[in-house]
Amino acid sequence: MTERVARALEVIASHLAAASPTPGDSDSFGSADAFVWHPNGRLAPVPRVSRVDLGLLKGIDRMRDILIENTARFANGLPANNALLWGARGMGKSSLVKATHASINVDRTPPERLKLIEIHREDIESLPALMALLRTSDFHFIVFCDDLSFDGNDASYKSLKAVLEGGIEGRPDNVILYATSNRRHLLPRDMMENERSTAINPGEAVEEKVSLSDRFGLWLGFHRCSQDEYLAMVKGYCGHFGIKLAEQELEREALEWSTTRGSRSGRVAWQFTQELAGRLGVRLSGK
Repeated sequence: MTERVARALEVIASHLAAASPTPGDSDSFGSADAFVWHPNGRLAPVPRVSRVDLGLLKGIDRMRDILIENTARFANGLPANNALLWGARGMGKSSLVKATHASINVDRTPPERLKLIEIHREDIESLPALMALLRTSDFHFIVFCDDLSFDGNDASYKSLKAVLEGGIEGRPDNVILYATSNRRHLLPRDMMENERSTAINPGEAVEEKVSLSDRFGLWLGFHRCSQDEYLAMVKGYCGHFGIKLAEQELEREALEWSTTRGSRSGRVAWQFTQELAGRLGVRLSGK
């Protein structure tokens, strides 16, 4: 029994190793345009990224244009900034990152394609190891962390801080970091106020943690959408997926749906679209 378990574990380990790009292994990085980073040193390819078309993201035109321009410069080997997308929930922050990555790659041949690597918030401490792996590659990478924030006595933010600016090696020229957060300073206000009230030098105690968000050169704020923007999102989804309903009825139902949810956002618009499509028997193909 013990021998069978040991052999099974060896087989699993060999498969995981085979699927993991190694430093300088262009063929492995060329196998996909997106990967998920695991702290054991493995990059798992993502054959199909869950994303929405860039044209379906309504009410965030300014942020969209800025992020696309910044990403295009980076992909072309020009200077570009790390970006923090912060603000209201459900307004398309992570969707914009993924859609921007896809739009940049539209006309690029495989050797020139930009790679997207997602790192989970809880794996931030392994970020330096990921940077070491990517540094020797010929590809350009967006390292993306969704819903980034830090609580309590969590000191893992220091790993991110060093990669963004302060490390002795610095950020590799072929890597840029994009993060989304509901918090502008990545820390809850009560935590910052507690640091102020208990520290011998309140200014210095807070400065170390607040300065983390300052190291993102590009801040893009996302705010709650208006009623007109919300309805434009719903109509955009319905037009894209061929969902047909009289305009007045569509608006009435969409507003009623947002009222029951207590908010208006891109996420709420998408959830209403799924409800409506299911009720009318329309398949949301091509999402």
